Amino acid sequence: MDKINWKEVKTIAFDADDTLWRNEEIFMAAQEDFIRLLLDYHSEDYIKSHLSAIQTRNLAIFGYGIKGFTLSMIETAIELTEGRILGREIHEIIRLAKAMVSEPIELLPNIESILQQLQGQFQLMVITKGDLLDQESKLSRSGVAHYFDYVEVVSNKTPEAYEEILSRYQIKKSEFLMIGNSLRSDILPILDIGSHAIHIPYAFTWDHEQVSESDLASYPHIPKLTEIKELSLYV
Repeated sequence: MDKINWKEVKTIAFDADDTLWRNEEIFMAAQEDFIRLLLDYHSEDYIKSHLSAIQTRNLAIFGYGIKGFTLSMIETAIELTEGRILGREIHEIIRLAKAMVSEPIELLPNIESILQQLQGQFQLMVITKGDLLDQESKLSRSGVAHYFDYVEVVSNKTPEAYEEILSRYQIKKSEFLMIGNSLRSDILPILDIGSHAIHIPYAFTWDHEQVSESDLASYPHIPKLTEIKELSLYV
């Protein structure tokens, strides 16, 4: 973190899922239920790998989030059963999706306290990807929406997407800091455009967001999520 000039930073943006609140466990639990639903047809490992491949294939079509995940589960079920999946089993997948959407929001440790410390000293933003309705609902239910000056929900986090946001809000790249759990989505694109970023690893990472251990160690990071409060030492 010594490479960040804190006197220069004026805007801090946070990722949402698995940075502000827990999220990946919700997908993991739904995936486990989905796998159990299909165990009469295939092995656990085969179902899991097939679902992962279909999810990745569908990202460009359905995007990120629960709705895209649900459609991928349905497609996986149809393919793996060769069309023999029953209506009641499809209904169970839809029930899983509805349960995911209504899952309570659980803020991660120290999130609200650090937002309280940063509010008023920096312009604060949320930049997250996924389904607009779902992400807006989660932020509204989180209890921390009032700390943020701006919220941006994007279909994907690319250097171009970040540059468009900074341009629209007239934020200088040298004055912008992004904080998030995904090196692939929250850190590398930001560094590519010449801004600042801090990686906060989360306990679980979706396969599509995985990077090598050497990459994880190469960029500014807070080793443990509970150490996010250390940001206050720099402001």
